[in-house]
Amino acid sequence: MLRGVHALSMDSKGRMAIPARFRDMLTAACQGELVLTIDTEELCLLLYPLNEWEIIQQKLEALPGYNKQVRRIQRLLIGHATDIEMDGAGRILVPGPLRDHAKLDKKIILLGQGNKFELWDENSWQERRDAYLTDADDDVPDALMELSL
Repeated sequence: MLRGVHALSMDSKGRMAIPARFRDMLTAACQGELVLTIDTEELCLLLYPLNEWEIIQQKLEALPGYNKQVRRIQRLLIGHATDIEMDGAGRILVPGPLRDHAKLDKKIILLGQGNKFELWDENSWQERRDAYLTDADDDVPDALMELSL
């Protein structure tokens, strides 16, 4: 289970270290093979263990390609999907075009989302988080209303 908020640093070459608590889990689940792609709604990246990404990609490829919105999502998610391998020190290299898309610099946030991580610029994440916390939208889906915390 990939969860938690982790403040990390990225070096000038675009390398970042996966937190130690996830390294063994990722090695066991996918031999450290990961897939990094863009988020289609936010300026962040999505980092999947390879086995989790393959499920998503199969579902995307099975959708009807003649639908304009389906093609948009396929092009963005699959087109930007980049195979990433964790090195022996637990680091990954975030390619330049993906770093540029998410405006990643030295201070970054790795945000666990269960089956994947989101990778955010620290300031962008803090702004988005604060907006979520102050959003008073009463339009909550019924399924969410049934959830008891």
